[in-house]
Amino acid sequence: MTSIEKLKFLNEDQVRSIAREFGTPVFVYSQAEIEKKCDEALSFPNAFGLNVRYAMKASPNANVLKIMQKKGILIDASSEHEVHRAVAAGFPYSSIMITSQQLPKELKFFIEKGVEFNACSLQQLEEFGKLFPGHSVSIRFNPGLGSGHTKKTDVGGVTSSFGIWHEKMPELKTIVSKYNLVVTKVHTHIGSGSDPEVWKAVAHYTLEYAEIFESVTTVSLGGGYKVGRMADEKSTDLQVIGQPAKELFVQFSEKHGRKLKLEIEPGTYLVALCASLVTTVDDKIDTGSKGFRFLKLDTGMDANTRPSLYGAKHPLVTVSKDGKAITKTEEYVVVGHCCESGDVFTQKEGGEPITRLMAETNVGDLVSMEAVGAYCSSMSTKNYNSFPETPEVLVLNSGEVKLVRKKQELADIYKNEIKVL
Repeated sequence: MTSIEKLKFLNEDQVRSIAREFGTPVFVYSQAEIEKKCDEALSFPNAFGLNVRYAMKASPNANVLKIMQKKGILIDASSEHEVHRAVAAGFPYSSIMITSQQLPKELKFFIEKGVEFNACSLQQLEEFGKLFPGHSVSIRFNPGLGSGHTKKTDVGGVTSSFGIWHEKMPELKTIVSKYNLVVTKVHTHIGSGSDPEVWKAVAHYTLEYAEIFESVTTVSLGGGYKVGRMADEKSTDLQVIGQPAKELFVQFSEKHGRKLKLEIEPGTYLVALCASLVTTVDDKIDTGSKGFRFLKLDTGMDANTRPSLYGAKHPLVTVSKDGKAITKTEEYVVVGHCCESGDVFTQKEGGEPITRLMAETNVGDLVSMEAVGAYCSSMSTKNYNSFPETPEVLVLNSGEVKLVRKKQELADIYKNEIKVL
């Protein structure tokens, strides 16, 4: 792919300063950018009220969570461990909803503490009913439609295991009746494509589920709003995508006399563009006149798995180590430090390497990988090649840069191993 990209929120002097102070690789977050995205989400069009939940799996650092909390954002947790993490960051149990593939082992404790449960299967609904007959509950549906740039980010339709299949309504109603459950929320989430027409259709179907259960007061339409990381990619306009849904809620109210509250659950949208990964070029090689020029960074798929997993593209911006202006450009294949052929930052889905047009780059120069705020640090590994987890810093609104996750010591990687030989 031919592309010359720019830094998102840092300038070159800041990149060099952060690299000197904290070393590389290092994730850099921006408080101001996160707050800006929170404000955009909180202005999502709605007819009768709005809850915004942060899908915290996108980036669960306690400082990111605290920014969300101060803005009035609630939490969408995908595991019981995320519930505990959110509480440790200062969120009350009552501000958390858990929507998980695995039934939480601590479900009884959570519900008694005030956590909201979103049943994602008939089995989960049955188990909830046994524990809490007569209790209120949220139900996630698979509406039969999905939206994602790859099947790996599509969480609706026949290829998805998320939610209760929409044709299972008779079985669902039987369980609800059996345990006298009160369905107060219906929920759908279709993936990360955010096709406006698909999203509107799913909003329509979700309101049909709300029509079935007269006790419903809130309708959650999930998240997954597309974020354009590269210069030639467009981000979802929340005002554009939200207006048709708002109109559907008004029509529903006029028809049924019920004013339903809207809930959305952005993750990527709130943080993706709000972080950079500052790295150092460790090596530069080529494979001859018919091959490629490679830049080897001091980070890899252990810190950002998205390119290897999805063929995802991130801006890669060269910052000279000495501050000199760079006037030449070159095409590079940019790779990571893992001993793995798939550790390529410039690749197509499926693994084929492609070149990226960048400023001429030499060993020791810095490369800032942009738009890494979502599903990068949070999906990082700490076993492969035994690389330690990458530290994180936060640029405060004052301009001060604070360490918010320290560099993992090598001994921490294997301290929990139990030696029996």
